[in-house]
Amino acid sequence: MVHHRWILRLRFVVCLLFLLVGTGLASAQTKLLRFPDIHGDKVVFCYAGDLWIVPSSGGTAMRLTAHEGQELFPKFSPDGKWIAFTGQYDGDEQVYVIPSRGGIPKRLTYYPARGPLPPRWGFDNQVYGWTPDGKAILFRSMRDGWSLSQSRLYIVRLDGGLPEPLPMPTSGAGDYSPDGRRIVYSPLFRDFRTWKRYQGGWAQDLFIFDLQTLAAERITRHPRTERDPMWIGDKIYFASDRDGKLNLYAYDLRTKRIRQITHYRQWDVRWPSRGENGQIVYELDGELYVLDTRTNTSRRLSIYVPNDGVAMRPSRVSAAKLVEDFSLSPRGERALFVARGDVFTAPIEKGPTRNVTDSSGAHDKWARWSPDGSKIAFVSDRDGEDEIYLINQDGSGEPEQLTDGGHAMRYAPEWSPDGQRLAFSDKDGKLYVLTVKDKKLVQIADERRGQVRDYTWSPHGGYLAFSLSDANGFRSIYIWSVADGQVRRITGEYFNEFNPAWDPEGNYLYYLSDREFAPQIGSFEWNYVVDRETYIYALALRKDVKHPFPPESDEVTIEKKKTKGEETSTSERQKEAEQEEQKYITIDFDGLAQRVARVPVEADNYYGLSANKGHLLYVRGTPFYYGRSSDKKPELRIFSLKDRKETTLADGISGYALSSDGKKVLVRQGQAYYLYTASPKGKSSKKKVSTRGLMVDRVPAEEWKQIFNEVWRRFRDFFYVENMHGYDWEALREQYRPLLQYVAHRSDLNYVIGEMIAELNVSHAYIAGGDYKIPPRPKVALPGARFELDEASGRYRIAKIFKGQNEEDRYRAPLTEIGVEINEGDYVLAIDGVELRANDNPYRLLLHKADHPVQLTVNATPTMEGARQVTYKPITSEVNLIYLDWVTRNRERVTEMTDGRVAYIHIPDMGANGIREFIKWFYGQIRKQGLIVDVRYNGGGNVSQMLIERLQRTLLAVSFSRTREDASTYPAQVFYGPMVCLLNENSASDGDIFPAMFKRAGLGPLIGKRSWGGVIGITSHGPLIDGGSVFVPEFGFASPEGQWIIEGHGVDPDIVVENDPRALIEGRDPQLERAIEEVMKMIRQNPRALPKRPPAPVRTK
Repeated sequence: MVHHRWILRLRFVVCLLFLLVGTGLASAQTKLLRFPDIHGDKVVFCYAGDLWIVPSSGGTAMRLTAHEGQELFPKFSPDGKWIAFTGQYDGDEQVYVIPSRGGIPKRLTYYPARGPLPPRWGFDNQVYGWTPDGKAILFRSMRDGWSLSQSRLYIVRLDGGLPEPLPMPTSGAGDYSPDGRRIVYSPLFRDFRTWKRYQGGWAQDLFIFDLQTLAAERITRHPRTERDPMWIGDKIYFASDRDGKLNLYAYDLRTKRIRQITHYRQWDVRWPSRGENGQIVYELDGELYVLDTRTNTSRRLSIYVPNDGVAMRPSRVSAAKLVEDFSLSPRGERALFVARGDVFTAPIEKGPTRNVTDSSGAHDKWARWSPDGSKIAFVSDRDGEDEIYLINQDGSGEPEQLTDGGHAMRYAPEWSPDGQRLAFSDKDGKLYVLTVKDKKLVQIADERRGQVRDYTWSPHGGYLAFSLSDANGFRSIYIWSVADGQVRRITGEYFNEFNPAWDPEGNYLYYLSDREFAPQIGSFEWNYVVDRETYIYALALRKDVKHPFPPESDEVTIEKKKTKGEETSTSERQKEAEQEEQKYITIDFDGLAQRVARVPVEADNYYGLSANKGHLLYVRGTPFYYGRSSDKKPELRIFSLKDRKETTLADGISGYALSSDGKKVLVRQGQAYYLYTASPKGKSSKKKVSTRGLMVDRVPAEEWKQIFNEVWRRFRDFFYVENMHGYDWEALREQYRPLLQYVAHRSDLNYVIGEMIAELNVSHAYIAGGDYKIPPRPKVALPGARFELDEASGRYRIAKIFKGQNEEDRYRAPLTEIGVEINEGDYVLAIDGVELRANDNPYRLLLHKADHPVQLTVNATPTMEGARQVTYKPITSEVNLIYLDWVTRNRERVTEMTDGRVAYIHIPDMGANGIREFIKWFYGQIRKQGLIVDVRYNGGGNVSQMLIERLQRTLLAVSFSRTREDASTYPAQVFYGPMVCLLNENSASDGDIFPAMFKRAGLGPLIGKRSWGGVIGITSHGPLIDGGSVFVPEFGFASPEGQWIIEGHGVDPDIVVENDPRALIEGRDPQLERAIEEVMKMIRQNPRALPKRPPAPVRTK
């Protein structure tokens, strides 16, 4: 314990020195100052999640806010007396104001914010500025859209009340003209995306919108990003990366010409904001600069922030919710946990929990106990790369490094039963065997389609079994021999066979194989899905091994008396058994594949196969549903080889680990861990294993450095092309690494990492999460309606009621349910008895009431006389109702304009919601004459190929019966008519792929705007040490001709149609109207109809 105390003291000193540097005590300059604004001689900015103010000449900043949540996007009022900002004081992100000299924040908005959102989506209710008269705050809200990309600018009065939307239907950043009659804005918002030099369809351009005439004038037209507009006199300043880095540009309103103002080459100009006297403050390399627009010269501000570094202080925290991996000691006396980058051993019942690696600055993982119980092998990046280490099981002494020269992520080391070797794999698909004594490393296999993860040693350690994949995607079982170093394939190529498990007595090798081919047939169409397809098999390792499940027959047991020579002592038998244990098992490879028998259990969704003496253990998984949970939970099953009976040992599990002696099993159920005896009657032996002792001495500075380096390595290891898009990845790490010393909040680390990975100019490069406080979000009792203020009476009324579809809970609309008598236009005079007046916000009165019915006092007139009480059951989000309302209006418009001849389907994403909406609306409209498939705002996923397959079906024949006049198609469910596809800037990822494949398949024309252009697929490779996540673009997308497609550009429509803001304000949808026009033209030019019944055949001759 003394050893650990000294380490903690040393770390505290190191972190204190880091704090001194990071807060400016050792340097007068603080970096990572964010979201600045300027007014006269004052600059306000965000640092470590709080707001600070400093003279515009620089100096020591003064704190304005202090809260566990974040305060962001501060903006001075025109008179400089107030600062509006986005804050998390009450849980979610809302608009607040505070006196610029400091004081108590005042909340102005109450409609629930979307979130918490991943960093790439930014924040709801983002403040952008003020109206020129200083009476209202301008902010961007997501309340009116069902897609996160559908945000809109609002204003809220300084004295409160219900916020009012600006006319533009969608908008990102904006800034008023000096007279307040116009606004410069971007209809699109992607300001937090970690994708630099982006040129896809979502690239922002700037428009000037006349708030009186509703006319919009485009002022920029460039393939890359134009953002952060600022209206100063007769010029509009903005940031653009048209020259490779974000720099400031100016658009002259008189000449309509654009001039570059700054010329930075290494760092981007971030979050510029204008002052009232023509100054612009902006971020660059984490510092603040002020541009004088009269001279176009910039000066750097030297700012010291006396931050107390609360988020940087060392602390002792629980790692119990961050367990990555777990296993058992050889005989199950203690549990082994890997959590928050450290390796722990915990008692089953009595004794202390030990942190055996105690390494805040390293990610220790994949720990495994040695067979004799004395050592623990684990993977660690403590020296900069993943290597294999060995440490005493009690944590004493220093870890011994067994490997070196690592260059890729490595996976679990597995001990041979004799303790002489370790097998492990890496991200490149290589499988290694390491001799512990001399540290000799041998590569034994190379997987070309991912990684090897199911390697397992035979009894006594003579062989290693594992699976490798074939070109068809199926896996086959292989065995490597210690004796001769050969790898032998033991199963064929035509079936998927995996997860080998050795019989502890050395007679059989068990494995899983997908061999059940009786499919489930769908209800909506004549098609199949294979589920519950996996059987368990046993290979007899030698020719003299008997069938594991011979015919059963009741026979008489005959006792055989031992002769004198046959009698042996117990000690002699034990000695012989020990000698036998030292021998490698024998395998007769000749004819091995034919010596196979199926374990007599029904096929199911099995995985996690292992064996102990006399039993098989495995997980029976659940069917995979897209969009809902299975009715069943995964179960740990145990099968008795002698009795041939299957028993459930534990249910609702998410993993298990068998002790190496096979007698105990540790199971994760929910967030808890339980120990069972690994036998058919083991369910009654259940013991809870406490994780309360999994405590980490957290040193944020060390963790953040490790996270930065691990993210860098993951991109190096998994990026879809080795050349990193031509960038010097080492140099980019060195460019951004110095900013680590200024990170004072975990969100700052995400920002620094995000900036680094954004340099690769690629889609789906994401960083999110981590250990920082996100306040609990309040629940608002939403009615599924919209309020508006009647200025004349000073009362609120119902402007719109979302109709919903009360047959489906996801589309339940509270004010349309049975017995709720309320109409659009009715006045809401009180909420739960509290009178509602003009200067209040109705959502304030609905705050924290979502769990109970809400009573409204309503009337057709704005008076209490004759008012009635209406009670509704609230919802907490109106997103689904907003979506349904938009789709319903589109479908009704299509029906009206085509006399019901054309079908309309909107697909919101290519995930659970998207496939659900397709199934819901495709089959019911399948006999329409034409089809509009709308993938505007499609957020992506992975089901586009399923939809294309169904739309691509070709009519080959029809069939008739006497009892029905209409034809049945062959294949079934063929849509027989012309199709068109709608897309826009926010058709993204698999929502990019769908229109591209729609066009390649020749299904019809594409109409709308160029799509997002991001199709490099991602997957997770486990959490970061503090629970954060990173996604590396890993799977490139190419054409059959061998060319990369879509990425970085998007999918071009055949017919380009802009959705003009004025048309949308008027209730029109030019893109949908053009789609209707085109599909109707196709129907007229090439009418299709299923054939009528042929004349009855006469076959008398």
